[in-house]
Amino acid sequence: MPDNSTHFRIGGDLPVNRLGFGAARLLGKATWGEPADPDGARAGLRRADELGVNFVDTAEAYGPFVSERIIAEAIAPFSSDMVIATKCGMVRTWPEGVAHPLIRTDGSRGAIRRSLEGSLARLGLQRIELYQLHRVDPATPLETTIEALAELQAEGRVRHIGLSEVTLAELKRAEAVAPIASVQNRYSLSERRHEDVLAYCED
Repeated sequence: MPDNSTHFRIGGDLPVNRLGFGAARLLGKATWGEPADPDGARAGLRRADELGVNFVDTAEAYGPFVSERIIAEAIAPFSSDMVIATKCGMVRTWPEGVAHPLIRTDGSRGAIRRSLEGSLARLGLQRIELYQLHRVDPATPLETTIEALAELQAEGRVRHIGLSEVTLAELKRAEAVAPIASVQNRYSLSERRHEDVLAYCED
């Protein structure tokens, strides 16, 4: 039985160590492209795995596509307790002459399904244990996006559904459609705008 002081359970049934590995920083400038030191990136992942880190958080948009591939190159086949969480719903491009990558959202049914197929292929998995909506798409009803995720869950290709950077109202709308296992919002000593979401999740 995992110790609650060192572990927590995603969705009530998926134990992971409280110290995880965020894979956004594996990449180049602005989380774009290949890492400056690919061998070092893979070595860092392998060392985290050796030290018992069993939760790795990534996203299709990291790279894009690069972070998921590097994770698989470094530590696949994954140990039985390893949880790879990835995200969908964000599209990043970097046109020539633009100072920073451009971000748009796509929460349509087709985009969510295509994103899952891509992530499964890059990671070499049959199921994503925690599949998170990276950002809410204002052009697609949130309920439609969550329905698409729930369909993938019913097919057995997603175990738990998570959300990222959502308001309390958005979280409640999503919960009305399907169980939500996690919320990944920015929160720190200097960033407190999601206090209400935190309080709601603690109840």
